[in-house]
Amino acid sequence: MDFIWILFAFACGMIAKLANVPSLIGYLSAGFILHFIGLEPLENLDLLADLGISLMLFTIGLKLDIRDLLKREIWLSASAHMILWCWLIFALIFLLGLVLGSLAFNLDMQSLAILAFALSFSSTVCIFKVLEDSGELTTRHGRLAIGVLIMQDIIAVLYLVSVTGKVPSFWALGLIGLWWLRPILLKLLEKAGHSELLPLAGFTIALGGYELFELVGIKGDLGALVIGVLLAGNKKTAELAKSLMSFKDLFLIGFFLSIGFTALPDWSMLISALILCLVLLFKFVLFFFIFAMVRLRIRTTFLASLALTNYSEFGLIVLALSVEMGLIGADWLVITALAISISFVITGIAYRHAHTLFTDKKDYLKRFESKLRLREDVYIQPKDAEILVLGMGRVGRGAYSALNQLVGERVWGMDANRDRVQEQRRNGLMVFQGDGEDPDVWENFNLSQIKLVLLALPSVQDIKNITEQLRYAKYDGKIAAIARYEDEKKLLLQVGIDSVFNFFTEAGTGFAEESLMMIEGQKDFSHNQAETTP
Repeated sequence: MDFIWILFAFACGMIAKLANVPSLIGYLSAGFILHFIGLEPLENLDLLADLGISLMLFTIGLKLDIRDLLKREIWLSASAHMILWCWLIFALIFLLGLVLGSLAFNLDMQSLAILAFALSFSSTVCIFKVLEDSGELTTRHGRLAIGVLIMQDIIAVLYLVSVTGKVPSFWALGLIGLWWLRPILLKLLEKAGHSELLPLAGFTIALGGYELFELVGIKGDLGALVIGVLLAGNKKTAELAKSLMSFKDLFLIGFFLSIGFTALPDWSMLISALILCLVLLFKFVLFFFIFAMVRLRIRTTFLASLALTNYSEFGLIVLALSVEMGLIGADWLVITALAISISFVITGIAYRHAHTLFTDKKDYLKRFESKLRLREDVYIQPKDAEILVLGMGRVGRGAYSALNQLVGERVWGMDANRDRVQEQRRNGLMVFQGDGEDPDVWENFNLSQIKLVLLALPSVQDIKNITEQLRYAKYDGKIAAIARYEDEKKLLLQVGIDSVFNFFTEAGTGFAEESLMMIEGQKDFSHNQAETTP
């Protein structure tokens, strides 16, 4: 029976990939199909789902700068959106009940308020997966979206405490002492090395944080997030996050499958869910105008708003608790589960075309942009640069260092990760912050003196998008890129990139050449010694 689950998950995921839509849509479909044909959910399915969510929150914490949550564009936007949305959705559903006369939408005031609150959250799982797949977690709009999600999670915990009356125990104050555990945990990660002990250490720490918070009466998922934040900002944690990536993704498949087993809907429930998904347009518009009012750049505003335009799995938790307490009808649990699933599909498809959508509508959207820029959104442009390296991770930094030895200050690096840029500038590198997929970067950039652009990015789609932006900005110099696999290399050559370096297969060639030079150097040295010896 377990094989059938794996088979359906793989088959639906593969179909989604072949259809050029996110794989999570395939996993959602697999869950509903398995439920429809009468299979019972696996006993450990919820366990896998919970484990995936905990690991995901832990890895979010590893990449989160807690100072981001203190920024006005995050805490003010998150709280303002939640308040305004609750009033808006309350009024809309009330009007739908009057106009349509549907029993589903004829709710009392208390039930309306609960439903509006449940639908105010955006999905941490869906958004994190979409941003991670597109390589945009550390971009300006990616950090903004994640920051808003964390604020929503904090509000969610407060709600659970207030409704259930489950007040944290007195021992919860002792969690402050976790700060003094940080050096010990980091030392433990260092000693774990680079083998299977490293992800195992990650599991232990993440689940240990979960259990510790549960023991003192606080939601365990928050513990996984907090322990991740505690370890953030260390080089070893970046390696840890990568080592946990595959495990997290596999366990999250269990989460997407489990949504299909919430309940089987009838046609009236499906129609109600579709109506709720139409209301998502208001969610996007509300996020858009709030972000614009706090003076974010319009591209950041558009992409973050689009990513946040969905319903959250936390809505199911809120409604399940409310149904158990008799505060709202059980039908709404099924309707919301359907709406969440459909909203995931909408986000997955829409965000894949987000950059193209923005480029097409940029001139219209620009009218909503504030002329005053936040300090973080003012980009420093390089002077006298002839070579640009986009993506200053390990590969990009290695390319930058090699070129810097050859051409000096004529090579500059660019990266969308603010923390990485600041660290490298402190180390004396000529680096500036910028997102290569942002057309504004290239429109305000003097490309006439740039002779070569190196795209050292992990995502093939990002490389293609940046290549298109460069050509659109009339760049006529050379473009080089990296790829991990031969099919990716062929694809990038087809879109017009001049040279593609496969660092898995060609790194060995470079290693051999460098090693051979050492031997040849020794031979030359010995030969010269023989000639000069009397």
